[in-house]
Amino acid sequence: MEKIIKEANETLSALENTLSKFNTAHVNAVPFKGSWTAGQLAEHMILSNSGFLQVINGPVTETDKPADLMVKEIRKDFLNFNVKYDSPKEIYPEDRTYNQPELLKSLKEIREGISNAVTGLDLTKTCTAYELPGYGFLTRLEAIYFVIYHTQRHVHQLKNIYNELDSN
Repeated sequence: MEKIIKEANETLSALENTLSKFNTAHVNAVPFKGSWTAGQLAEHMILSNSGFLQVINGPVTETDKPADLMVKEIRKDFLNFNVKYDSPKEIYPEDRTYNQPELLKSLKEIREGISNAVTGLDLTKTCTAYELPGYGFLTRLEAIYFVIYHTQRHVHQLKNIYNELDSN
């Protein structure tokens, strides 16, 4: 339990810390062709992670498999930086000007919500509010690891965006 709390907090904090390094102009700057801005990436993470927080806190059922069955596969998929994924339209960020302090506030609230879920809920239960394409219905534990690995993937991308903009 301590391991997942620490990993979730460190990963979600890394997202906030990396975003906070950007100056105001760079938050909405396109770093290279085909890339999201830092603001769009942060908005994508807010949409995705807040959605997962709702699923984790939503209806559950008993689990008839190991609670961590999909964790290794999720990790393998999301930490393979050689593969590019298309975002589902529900969590695709708008092309608009983003406010960095508002993004950071939302990310912090989500981090706190994930921390509360990890410490207060039975992570072995299966979430029934949403079936994730390719993975099925996740346990709360798997859903939290999805948040962790998906966020780690985007922290990696956010650092690349920062380095590109900082070098110009």
